Amino acid sequence: MLTINKSERLNLLGRILWDYNLSVEEADDVLQGHKDSVGHYKRESLFLKIIESYPWFTVIQLLPPEEVKQLLTRHTIAQIRSISLRHKYEFVRKRLHRALPTSG
Repeated sequence: MLTINKSERLNLLGRILWDYNLSVEEADDVLQGHKDSVGHYKRESLFLKIIESYPWFTVIQLLPPEEVKQLLTRHTIAQIRSISLRHKYEFVRKRLHRALPTSG
């Protein structure tokens, strides 16, 4: 998996949060699970914004597949506005659950 540096992560987050007066660093902390929320965003809603805004290969640069698997729930998928994107991420969710063992 390709990884991106902190500056690139913050840049990607800044592009989708440009219309909010939020700290991009705090948004990254929320995405990483180090903080509960920033503004009205919790980790799940920030993840939803990411999957609605960026292609799959960018998503997995921001979060490892194991975390995507955890966040990509049926509930999250149901909130995606685009029907075609919902179908795409339902397929991804099923594949991740087959490919990645459950931790624990």
